[in-house]
Amino acid sequence: MLIGIDASRAVARQRTGTEAYSYFLIRALIPAAARRGHTLRLYYNSPPPPSLFPHDACLEDRVIPFPRLWTHIRLAWELRQHPPDVFFTPAHVIPIAYRRASVATIHDMGYLHFSDAHPWRQLTYLRWSTRHNARVTHRLVVDSLATQRDLAYFDKVAQAKIVAVYPGADPDLHPVKDEAAITAVLRKYAITPPYLLFVSTLQPRKNLIRLIEAFTQAQTPHQLVLAGKVGWLAQPILEAIAAHRQPLANGDDSIITPGFVADADKAALISGATAVLYPSLYEGFGFPVLEAQACGVPVLCANTSSLPEVAGEAALLVNPLDTAGIRDGIRQLVRDPLLRAELVERGLENVKRFTWEETAGRILDVLEEAGSG
Repeated sequence: MLIGIDASRAVARQRTGTEAYSYFLIRALIPAAARRGHTLRLYYNSPPPPSLFPHDACLEDRVIPFPRLWTHIRLAWELRQHPPDVFFTPAHVIPIAYRRASVATIHDMGYLHFSDAHPWRQLTYLRWSTRHNARVTHRLVVDSLATQRDLAYFDKVAQAKIVAVYPGADPDLHPVKDEAAITAVLRKYAITPPYLLFVSTLQPRKNLIRLIEAFTQAQTPHQLVLAGKVGWLAQPILEAIAAHRQPLANGDDSIITPGFVADADKAALISGATAVLYPSLYEGFGFPVLEAQACGVPVLCANTSSLPEVAGEAALLVNPLDTAGIRDGIRQLVRDPLLRAELVERGLENVKRFTWEETAGRILDVLEEAGSG
């Protein structure tokens, strides 16, 4: 079977959630497809790095640059001229005019729960692209049961059309025990231990204003590190940081924003933290929870959307709308080493549930069914 895949998001130099999903999933699909005798044809809108994916006889690359509307014009033309048996988009949208067998992944529908956390253009596009994918695809893959419920409730998609497949954990993340390696990374990003860590895009849905307020109220000697790119509608977040930033005993700022963290530095940065804080308002999956658990660090996260599914019994769950509850959770983690040790042990076990090999195998089953229908 010839399986076409939109790989345009996998080439991103700075991977966030959907880009990481595309990259790790395609990397795992290559050996899985080879074992089953399939060919993967990857479509790129720009030349990929030579070492992006391992070379394999089952792999074909189609680099088809185009200045604007790449998906709906250039990719659509390529698919029409040389159609695969099934087309899969792991992090984007099916071309408007494409009506052959296809599968798409829907990552979350948080924009319906917290619409004011998105710019109106983005909100309009998300609504259209989700409904379009739901209408034209043979199957929809979702990252969690929470998103499966949302699709059925908000867009009236038949449950039989939706397949929930958990993504995997980053296989390159692990606990870093080398203190010198951790220290080098902390110096690179001007971080002062002890510190509490948030790693994700700085945007309203991440609930950062409440997190900043809760951290300030907790009155802990830790530094709060908000690591990630500045996203849309972030100005109120930046203003909250400026308003709550105070000098620590050593004179350093209590809240810092080191920006995007390189993949090579992430394991050391997470491993050096006292805890990872992720009280996001809504997540279709929540990779930062697994990243922390994989690095042997306790997690505080929201008790809503998909986060309880991902965290299992290995995180301190809080109401993301309750600033006092987030504050109390921070105090618990900072003051109770036994709780931290218990969450670390449970987290290292929990993360074993999420492997890209398992994800790739299940999605390949969906693609085979769609392509042979």
